[in-house]
Amino acid sequence: MLPQRMKKVITDNPKQLADLIDLVNLPSTLREFLGQSQTSRLGCFTRVWSYIKENKLQDPNNKNLVNCDAKLKQILLGKGQVDLAELPMLIKLHFPKQQK
Repeated sequence: MLPQRMKKVITDNPKQLADLIDLVNLPSTLREFLGQSQTSRLGCFTRVWSYIKENKLQDPNNKNLVNCDAKLKQILLGKGQVDLAELPMLIKLHFPKQQK
């Protein structure tokens, strides 16, 4: 069962959902990080978030910040620390715009 907010997104703009779940060929930096040649934007974000949690990279004093290790810096534009709010935007930069 989908949450009400998710149902609204799907019915209001199905293209937005398709952009999140469509498989895309990954650039080399993401390919090395994920160990896959294709994934969706949503799948990529999920794998990055899992990596952050597994390696305990969230700042212990401020859970809204991620302290990047060397591997994570490669895909997050070399930033040493990233706010959780900007994480999806930084990942989105690796996914090319779809040709219409």
